[in-house]
Amino acid sequence: MSPGKQATEPEAVAVAAGVRLEKMHRRVRLSRLALFTAIAAGPVALGVAVVSGPTTVAAVPKAEPTTMRTTAAATDPSGYVQLFLGAWLRSSADDAATAQARFAQSLAPDVELPDRAADAHDAQARLESVTAVRSAQHEAGRWWVTVAAQYADASVRYFAVPVAAADDDGGSFTVTGAPSVVAAPGRAEVTTSPYGVTVPKGELSSTVGQFFDAYLAGAGEVERYLAPGVHLSAVSPAPYSAVTVRQVLAVEEAAATEKVAGDGTAVRVLAQVEARDEAGRWPLAYELELKARSGRWDVAALASGIAQKGDRS
Repeated sequence: MSPGKQATEPEAVAVAAGVRLEKMHRRVRLSRLALFTAIAAGPVALGVAVVSGPTTVAAVPKAEPTTMRTTAAATDPSGYVQLFLGAWLRSSADDAATAQARFAQSLAPDVELPDRAADAHDAQARLESVTAVRSAQHEAGRWWVTVAAQYADASVRYFAVPVAAADDDGGSFTVTGAPSVVAAPGRAEVTTSPYGVTVPKGELSSTVGQFFDAYLAGAGEVERYLAPGVHLSAVSPAPYSAVTVRQVLAVEEAAATEKVAGDGTAVRVLAQVEARDEAGRWPLAYELELKARSGRWDVAALASGIAQKGDRS
């Protein structure tokens, strides 16, 4: 072998290695490209890319993508209509320059104001409050909102008000027509309560009573009655001077014994309590979950409708 030929062999080896390395890098880049393209196309294409590798790059656009859209929920216009009806009921066409009349017309420019009688300000006809009680979207951007108007003589009238929502942001509204007086909403059928087990006097009912003494009357710290990991603040300032548990009902039979159940046992209860302050006595009701631990009951959740850490609200 000639010296010249021997000198070129290392170079040829290096070139071949470089070519192989470049091909490897190219495959890696193609694999990454296929993966990123599949992610953008959707979970189906992503599965194809992961299984097939870089050879599926050309096939990725043909895969059926799973389109993911996040559509903001339409804003409920109940509060807007409640404001309008309160101002409209307090307005009069005879004095359209009042603040209430101007406000009503700003919310519903094309709606005529009522023509109130001169003696409409007596106690019987005086408006006390307005409350939105129901809303229904009957087509895109169109709602009917039912509002209850309560007067000083305790009478209540219900009004249905049409309102339109803007298509762009869902947070802009306009009342599109005059209110209409309608019948009161029907009363819903109440299902049988799941709390059918009577809880006798014992450890569980005692824990419930002590917990509400702390929670509502400020008698001690709430934390001592809570299960580990549960965080619940007492009502502050304490609204009541004393709290009495009148009855405790449960869902599970494990709550029907005077002694504490085995560790980890969970029960759901409905506590009927009577709270007292300077103004009188107030019947209140609370749903709780308690868990047994080391011979005692701990409050694991308070179903109050207000989310708190460790609470199943």
